[in-house]
Amino acid sequence: MTLRGGSLALPGSEDFVESDLIIEDGRIVYVGEAREGSTGADEVIDARGLAVLPGCIDPHVHFDDPGYTWREDFYHGSCMAASGGVTTVIDMPCTSVPPVTNGVYMDAKLGVIEKKSVVDFGLYGGVSSQSFDEGFPRYMEELAPRVLGFKTYFISGMESFGRLEHFRFREVLLKARELNLPVLLHAEDYDLVTAVTEREAQDGNGPIHYYRSRPETAELLAALSATAIAKETGARLHIVHVGTADVAELLTQEGVTGETGPHYLAFDLQDFERMGSVLKCTPPVKRPGNRERLWEYLADGRISFVASDHAPCTEEEKNTGSIWTDYAGMPGCGLLLPYLFSEGFLRGRLGLKRLLEVTAQHAARLYSIDHRKGSIEVGKDADLVLIDQEEGWTVRGKAFFSKGHITPFEGMELRGKVVKTIVRGSVVYDAAQGITGQPGYGRLVTRGFTA
Repeated sequence: MTLRGGSLALPGSEDFVESDLIIEDGRIVYVGEAREGSTGADEVIDARGLAVLPGCIDPHVHFDDPGYTWREDFYHGSCMAASGGVTTVIDMPCTSVPPVTNGVYMDAKLGVIEKKSVVDFGLYGGVSSQSFDEGFPRYMEELAPRVLGFKTYFISGMESFGRLEHFRFREVLLKARELNLPVLLHAEDYDLVTAVTEREAQDGNGPIHYYRSRPETAELLAALSATAIAKETGARLHIVHVGTADVAELLTQEGVTGETGPHYLAFDLQDFERMGSVLKCTPPVKRPGNRERLWEYLADGRISFVASDHAPCTEEEKNTGSIWTDYAGMPGCGLLLPYLFSEGFLRGRLGLKRLLEVTAQHAARLYSIDHRKGSIEVGKDADLVLIDQEEGWTVRGKAFFSKGHITPFEGMELRGKVVKTIVRGSVVYDAAQGITGQPGYGRLVTRGFTA
């Protein structure tokens, strides 16, 4: 395959470079000026006038498969990812039945999802309170060759995936350091949230009460304790879905990485009060002024990258009649790159170099897959997204390929439309044709993958 005349976003560059790109056996083999006779009978894609970016990596999705497939499954989730230029996803271990906490459970999950994904995918292993009653640290050793990190919680709403208190969290960090894998943490303080939730639930049933039950301080207290433990152990700690700007400042000082989500950049507490549960997520969006600081910290590097935290649900689960029981989560993997391209890059909040870092390069590096993923370079997988920078479009949840269609981004006008998504040299999404990739095309991505 040859991409002819596209505006390529090459690593480290602040400007697009008009160039040809040649793909053989799923890898990039040439980037440069057109070569005579280089195309032969191969497929040629006319990319003139289009931006060509490395495929986005979404390192935080809940595709709920197997176990919760009325909300999402790997086929529909990966289709939504492809429609938004995401070529690799990394799925969380906690929203599967059983959760991915040992090798047997991982085999069971792979047996289901390998037949479904249209994009490449990685997995995290999980360490829950149950892990310590069953097979810690052996379970971590079983999972280590095939996972990209380990997910943990300081507070958890899942009976099947209990939270870790500080001593057990420290034990996980020590073992992860030995295995040379990062530990991901849902960072909200258990004691504060538990106590305040009881009071706020008595006081009312609105977004403001839910926000007050999980305020900025809940994130900050959890991050303070987690970073102190990480510093002592020397382990690699990564804080997921950072919604509080003060936490991003702390992480920079302590040498810990963190990610935020598009919803934290787009919305605040006033939006939550106006929209209600359509914007309910955990941690919740925060007070006015916070999201502007998150944009600043994303631009200057204090926040490492952005992930969707894709977690859809049914209309019934989003509208139970109580803010306390309405589902916390939303579909998002198909909006990750389009939102950042439109509201970050095209609006001047992010330069091109930084856009590439926060959508692909830094996640690839953190999870040790950057030898194959994350940038347009000879030898790497031909994971690419072609974008028409001039075309505007409107977010409509009904058009999502996901099983979930309820989104706080409903009606938002964005600029820059995904025209094609290419995974290892094959077009898996075309704006004119829809999903063109086959279920099962996506491959498992591990730190040492060579296939």
